[in-house]
Amino acid sequence: MIRKKEGFQGQRMIVIPRNILSRKCAREAALTPLYITDIGYYPKALFHHRKRAQGAEQHILIYCVEGKGSITLKKDVHAIQAGDCFLLPRKWAHEYTADESDPWTIYWAHFQGTSADGIVQTAVSAWNGHRIFLPHSPERIQLFERIYHQLQRGYRDENLVWSNMNFWSFLSSCIYPDFTQPGKPSQQHDAIDQCIDYMNKHLDKMLTLQQMAQAVNLSQSHFSYLFKNNTGFSPIEYFNQLKVQKACQHLLFTQSRIKEIAAQLGMEDPYYFSRMFTKVMGVSPNQYRERKF
Repeated sequence: MIRKKEGFQGQRMIVIPRNILSRKCAREAALTPLYITDIGYYPKALFHHRKRAQGAEQHILIYCVEGKGSITLKKDVHAIQAGDCFLLPRKWAHEYTADESDPWTIYWAHFQGTSADGIVQTAVSAWNGHRIFLPHSPERIQLFERIYHQLQRGYRDENLVWSNMNFWSFLSSCIYPDFTQPGKPSQQHDAIDQCIDYMNKHLDKMLTLQQMAQAVNLSQSHFSYLFKNNTGFSPIEYFNQLKVQKACQHLLFTQSRIKEIAAQLGMEDPYYFSRMFTKVMGVSPNQYRERKF
């Protein structure tokens, strides 16, 4: 069977010179957290195939926008179709190939940096695996194209920094695709998002756990578990943080007295409010207002 690493009609690819990676990307503070090493676009990549028994030195992102293919990561085989985005962690054995009858069209990038491992771990945790289906987003493709175009212009510091800073945005749009679609909440976090919206609309009240759970039609125990699992905080803790966030705005942008701000946040006892504020922010409301921190 014919197999090709590259050489497809209409393909585009940039391999950043390795001396640029070592002299600039791996050393300059603005670049070391995350930087692209290779980037490209393969349209209708018939016979595309790569196998790396020891994996690659960089993490690899493959975003299929048309056609089909398959990716084997370690020993698990994943069927890939249009809309699938896949992350291959560095040094993980893998193999991937385009479908023979309907070869994939892919955008891809290799990347590394001091934050790269953490970013991949974050994605795998958010996706509950190495793959996610991305709803079509012209903005995401346009961002990829701008990154590619800027790197194509050469490796001046400005080009490298701009491209790699924007690559953070591209990755975030893949890891959290619902954030790029206003008004379309994530199904996975729908109840949590609804409750946070409910909290923000009722910052002038002292909501109970029962009221929060009822707002999203869940039992208190199940709601508490979901909320803590998704946010890392209990519902009451999170609600108090939102109150403190609002209090910060009042302290900086108004002349309201502390007890007036507390009342606007549903707290009759200004001392309780001050203690809660200090616990969250590490400084008292007065210190925050005077910026003594």
